[in-house]
Amino acid sequence: MTENYLDIASRFELQGEISEIKPLGEGFINDTLIVRTKGDAPDYILQRKNKAVFPDVPAMMNNISMVTNHIKAKVADPMRETLTVVPAKDGKNYYRDADGEFWAVCTFIPDTLSYTQADSPELAYQGGVGIGRFQSLLSDFKQPLAEVIKGFHNLPWRFKQWDEAVKNDAAGRVAACAEEISWIESRRERILAFAQLVEDGTLPMRVTHNDTKISNILFDADTREVLCAIDLDTVMSATVLNDVGDALRCYTNTGAEDAPDLDTVSMSLDMFRAYIDGYLSEAASFLCPAEIENLAFSGIYITFEQVLRFLMDYLNGDTYYKIKYPEHNLVRTRAQFKLLCSMEEQYSEMCKVVDELVAKYRS
Repeated sequence: MTENYLDIASRFELQGEISEIKPLGEGFINDTLIVRTKGDAPDYILQRKNKAVFPDVPAMMNNISMVTNHIKAKVADPMRETLTVVPAKDGKNYYRDADGEFWAVCTFIPDTLSYTQADSPELAYQGGVGIGRFQSLLSDFKQPLAEVIKGFHNLPWRFKQWDEAVKNDAAGRVAACAEEISWIESRRERILAFAQLVEDGTLPMRVTHNDTKISNILFDADTREVLCAIDLDTVMSATVLNDVGDALRCYTNTGAEDAPDLDTVSMSLDMFRAYIDGYLSEAASFLCPAEIENLAFSGIYITFEQVLRFLMDYLNGDTYYKIKYPEHNLVRTRAQFKLLCSMEEQYSEMCKVVDELVAKYRS
């Protein structure tokens, strides 16, 4: 426990005497620590927010505070069914240190468990429940939220970047990727037609989580039931289909995101059914007809986006994603394209599953 961490923690309205501060988790984006206290006082999560990823941390923390306060007013156990932001002693929901780094604290929720991977239909169902419940609790949220990551899931904006990447050919790879580029171009019209539904308001803007992996769902350790969604740094306003599509891209893939053996990659219809079942068990009541109609397509939309982004980074010379070997982004592109093709091949079945489950929860 360094003096620096002690000093930073002391800037917040913590209860009890601190007994220990130590790292928690792998910390891919933020530095995360757990603050243990003596006696019956609660423990806390202390984070250094990554200002390179989140250039406006105060706006991000304001998003989190507004969303969690809205949820707290609607649930039976406000301290366990959402995060609790702990204010700094100056009243702000963050502290900025002498080096310009931003820190935030939330109350640690005890007696919980989480999973790193949704490796069964049962867990896929629970992941759907978690995000569906999060969105349902916020379906009547009307306050504006800041855009904490510019252009997130905005395919018209991504296509502008893409066109520049192909034109500039910074790494001299365009000629060798003619087939892969054709994958993008042959789907441009359909993808932009979906994006237009967002731009013209056919698909409404709602509160979205934007990082829907299973590790961001917290479970009660005793009941094993979904407790709440966590890691709310990316909460923004968007179509809820972004959350569904991102989850489907991750949950339904039978192979790795960067699988070199494409025979291992496909979309599992069983995992698709399980996730949509869990999601609609919570979300069917508030979704509008256009959201229902495009629910199955959301997985195709977000998986296409990832194909485009991996290939674009490869054409740019691997400037965004970390790579383990020179062709890594191209391997990622091909693996995600195989998943995309599997989704496209099973699209009619996916739509039938959605229709069946909507009828189940709206009958």
